[in-house]
Amino acid sequence: MSVALRILDDGAWLSVNDQRRVSVSELWRLHAPEFCSCELVDFIAEGFTAVSADGRDVAVTTYGQCIECGASGVPGKLPVGYIHNGEYRNYDREHAVLEPIGNRQCK
Repeated sequence: MSVALRILDDGAWLSVNDQRRVSVSELWRLHAPEFCSCELVDFIAEGFTAVSADGRDVAVTTYGQCIECGASGVPGKLPVGYIHNGEYRNYDREHAVLEPIGNRQCK
């Protein structure tokens, strides 16, 4: 079963199967030492530029800024959910610390 992933409204939403599921203006906590010097980045997503699925994660490439130090840019591909048995499921972005996919250690 395929899952349609799209960026809508000039980068404001991630749509999954024609339903808006992830929005910019969310505050995400990141472990992204390459992005800024804050121990944990309080990142406000300002716009999505790409979406991808790699079999494990659905990830967005987004630009935004750390609300603590003001650093801005693109921290990398950030996992926002996953696909299980043909259905999209969100990660708990309010309570989880997200790590850009390229920074993860193999486990």
